[in-house]
Amino acid sequence: MSVSTPKPATSRADRRRRRYPRYAADFRVTVSHLFGDKYLKLEGHCRDLSEAGIGILLASDLDGGEVTGLSFLLPGSAVAWEVRAVVRYRRLYQYGFEFLSLTGAQQEALKNYVKNLKPMD
Repeated sequence: MSVSTPKPATSRADRRRRRYPRYAADFRVTVSHLFGDKYLKLEGHCRDLSEAGIGILLASDLDGGEVTGLSFLLPGSAVAWEVRAVVRYRRLYQYGFEFLSLTGAQQEALKNYVKNLKPMD
């Protein structure tokens, strides 16, 4: 008869560990999503940013897993970003989006941009 070893309890910190750290950010974001047979554009506000996604304050109802288009201008940049993202979580009016379509140049620009921001985690 074998004895199984219990798994160690997962701490709160372990559950909150992210692939990429989040940074405080503050800029406008337009969220485009398909509603019925047409696209709606919603104005939101970025609250946090990482190399993998963005947290947006948005007064709307989006479902988890919904794919959207995001348009924004990083502060200090002259180039507008147009990217696809999926809704990963929602807490009241705060949404978490994971980027789906970053180019190599966008990934590098984002990596360099967040270096100058204040970490949130």
